[in-house]
Amino acid sequence: MLAKKNTNHKTNNHNTYNHENDAACGLHCIKINDISVKAGEQVIIDKVDLHIHCGKVTAIIGRNGAGKTTLIKAILGEIKHSGHIEFMDLKDKTMGNLKIGYVPQYVNIEKNTPMSVYDLFAGYVSNTPVFFKKSKKIYEFIKEQLSTFDAGDLIDKRACDLSGGELQRVLLAIAITPIPNLLLLDEPASGIDRNGMELFYNNIQKLKDNYDLAMIVISHDFEFVRKYADHVILLDKTILKEGSFEEVRQCEDFKKVFGGRLDGYSI
Repeated sequence: MLAKKNTNHKTNNHNTYNHENDAACGLHCIKINDISVKAGEQVIIDKVDLHIHCGKVTAIIGRNGAGKTTLIKAILGEIKHSGHIEFMDLKDKTMGNLKIGYVPQYVNIEKNTPMSVYDLFAGYVSNTPVFFKKSKKIYEFIKEQLSTFDAGDLIDKRACDLSGGELQRVLLAIAITPIPNLLLLDEPASGIDRNGMELFYNNIQKLKDNYDLAMIVISHDFEFVRKYADHVILLDKTILKEGSFEEVRQCEDFKKVFGGRLDGYSI
């Protein structure tokens, strides 16, 4: 599946919204309440509550199989779950529909597929079939959007020929067109070389500095989490610990999950 451009998530309209600490949230506030996912009798996600701030990066860490991607899919509404999401527009104090941008962990583009980056992007922003003549207006719009992440020169390149870092930048551009309230990134830096990683770091900082959106990032890159995450969630079906990276990495549950030493950090 490609980057899920924007998903309107129907929010809960119960009068349970707590305005405490809303001033820290900027222009909007997102609360994920009591999200649970089951497969038969097996509990995959159990009663997860998150308060997501716009302009902030929330990193979700945990062992393989901890339910991180399942939580993302529940937030997207792609799998059956209990619980609800509240989205408050703080400008006029109204509940609204949550617009979500999504960059998945893997995108399968078969080799020798003739689809260009323009074709890929146009499929999300235009109702005109991509095999019709290119629209100059749409072409310039897409190039401008790609340029946000230094990817404007990729517009005519075949999507199947992109490097991991190039594809990630293209998918980021798609995911923020139009600007969502919440951007979900599922291990976006996997398979990217060191140069690509630096660009990824820069792009996350650019999003934080220039857009009023919240970000949830699933990551195994603890250097990224240490540098860029404003809030860290240690997940194993439910939230074991949350706080700053330093607070989370020093807790006993972190030591049980990851051991006594990780990526050069002594625990």
